[in-house]
Amino acid sequence: MKKLQVLVAAGVASVLLLGGGGAAAWWYMKPKAEHVEEAKKTDKTVYKYVNLDKIIVMLRGREGEPLSHYLAVDLVFKTPAEQEKTIKDHLPLLRSVAVKALSAHTLETAGKLTIDQYTDEINAAFAKSYEADHREMPFKVAMIGKLIIE
Repeated sequence: MKKLQVLVAAGVASVLLLGGGGAAAWWYMKPKAEHVEEAKKTDKTVYKYVNLDKIIVMLRGREGEPLSHYLAVDLVFKTPAEQEKTIKDHLPLLRSVAVKALSAHTLETAGKLTIDQYTDEINAAFAKSYEADHREMPFKVAMIGKLIIE
């Protein structure tokens, strides 16, 4: 009788183990819904890239420092094709906002920032300006095309 109980227990354990393995295999092999959603979210917008060249800002220096230092930056705006004319009309405003945002830097702080940090700072300044005017930004993102610090 003892052998029968051991065989039954071993049989039940093996059935449970095989069932658990099959369930685990089914769980990991089923397609993930996230991939289907990502495919649907593909951006089909046609973008144009508009340049804003030669933004030159004098960097603040320490008192008594004999030389002036400058920061020169060229910006590129990624905009939907239908808003290309609007952004071209806004270029003087965008230049002014960029100068205001960048003029707060000294040579030391300007030299320590990365391109990504400059990009984030400029995009935040543009977003704040358009939000204050209660208008929608005519571009998706501003990118840095060239950066020179002298």
